[in-house]
Amino acid sequence: MKPISVIPCLDMKDGRVVKGVNFVGLRDAGDPVENARFYDAEGADELAMLDIAATLEGRANRVEWARSVAAVIDIPLTVGGGISSLDDMRDLFKVGVAKVSMNSAAVKDPGLVREAAVAFGSDRVVVAIDGRRNAAMPSGFEVVVSGGNKGTGLDCVEWAARCEELGAGSLLPTSMDGDGTLAGYDIAFTKAIADAVTIPVIASGGAGTLDHFSDVVEQAGASAVLAASVFHFRTLSIAQVKEHLASRGIRVNR
Repeated sequence: MKPISVIPCLDMKDGRVVKGVNFVGLRDAGDPVENARFYDAEGADELAMLDIAATLEGRANRVEWARSVAAVIDIPLTVGGGISSLDDMRDLFKVGVAKVSMNSAAVKDPGLVREAAVAFGSDRVVVAIDGRRNAAMPSGFEVVVSGGNKGTGLDCVEWAARCEELGAGSLLPTSMDGDGTLAGYDIAFTKAIADAVTIPVIASGGAGTLDHFSDVVEQAGASAVLAASVFHFRTLSIAQVKEHLASRGIRVNR
């Protein structure tokens, strides 16, 4: 088994890192470049940066934000939000981004996932799956887009399997029900997706304690753990999370 990656996430709006609860009630969490530099020095394995307003505002990702962050870190940077074409991806790769993450664009045009995988390689293509509980779905979870504002009628687990078939290299499922709550990752949601695919699944949404990180690996089969609030507001450090995971017999990068 590969070591579990620990990934801080910079949710971006108006040039600042922000964090909310259930995708709303945003509060400022600092400068993206300062945060990126801090996490790189702290031992993060990767960094994610998601432009949470791009799709809602009908614009492309802010390439300049990615450029400024990529310039100060040595770890891989994944960028998402407002990416709707191969040209958008190419522009990001040119400024040092390692991977791109698609959500709304992939749902709107699944063929884009395949095109990206062919053009750039599956390992550079992440599909983000924002989900919420919906008893009408076979798995009990529905895919939502546009920053969690719009239901799609797509079942999360069926969509995850489809994304793997299309060539996605990894999946980033975020539970809207858990996002920012600090109440723990949505184990049932993450496990349902991890059980349906063979590609890496990055757990996201709700981390609040050290046990939450080990729980989602041990109980849901996550390949990586992504978090924002606990890192941005210095509740926990990257080192604390890695030490905790290692104490549970889970392999991590030191």
